[in-house]
Amino acid sequence: MALRGVWQLQKLIVSYSDWGGSSRGIRAFMESHLPAFKESNPQLEVVVELIRGQHPHLKGFYKNKNERVICVKNMTPEDVLHHATRLRNALGRKVLKLKTRHVTKHPSVQGTWTTDTEF
Repeated sequence: MALRGVWQLQKLIVSYSDWGGSSRGIRAFMESHLPAFKESNPQLEVVVELIRGQHPHLKGFYKNKNERVICVKNMTPEDVLHHATRLRNALGRKVLKLKTRHVTKHPSVQGTWTTDTEF
């Protein structure tokens, strides 16, 4: 995703094994979907890395120095494309758990309204 017009994902590393069975889907992804993905995302540096004896994964490096790793073992090429697109669209921020469902800058003094309120 672009923040103020700047794409946040800088580098995507596609790691796979040329021998392992769990890398079957990512090898098919590299043949069918990866060239079009590179062409449609010229701002993104895509690196293919051969790692034997390990499960395949996608690793994304963001501008804010964060990185995300997604394991794609035994996935179809379409699923791998979906995860690569999700990495591209993410901002790279850490996921924060919200304390309440209602988030506001000016909380009510009287408390939040619910349907269970009796008058």
